[in-house]
Amino acid sequence: QVQLRESGGGLVQAGRSLRLSCATSGDIFRLNTMAWYRQAPGQERELVAGITRVGKINYADFVKGRFTISRDNAKNTVYLQMNSLTPEDTGVYYCQTYGTLGNYWGQGTQVTVSS
Repeated sequence: QVQLRESGGGLVQAGRSLRLSCATSGDIFRLNTMAWYRQAPGQERELVAGITRVGKINYADFVKGRFTISRDNAKNTVYLQMNSLTPEDTGVYYCQTYGTLGNYWGQGTQVTVSS
């Protein structure tokens, strides 16, 4: 059973920052792409950012310049640094991995940004 262990969500004021973390097994981390999605209340889940096993990165237009995705190969962990948060960033953030070893989702972590 593949596990994606997310952490780092919480309640913050607009303009502040949060860093999300997602840890998984070494095999998954080495071979799969890692990504962050989010789902706001009443909205569909949407891609925030992704990073391939070789470090190629893509971002959704709505986070470019504010969010940074990175990976620590020694810790089998992917991070999402979120700066200049706005209330529109509120939602459940999910870690996802997909590739050779399959497609898996984390349980999600709540991010709430107050105005």
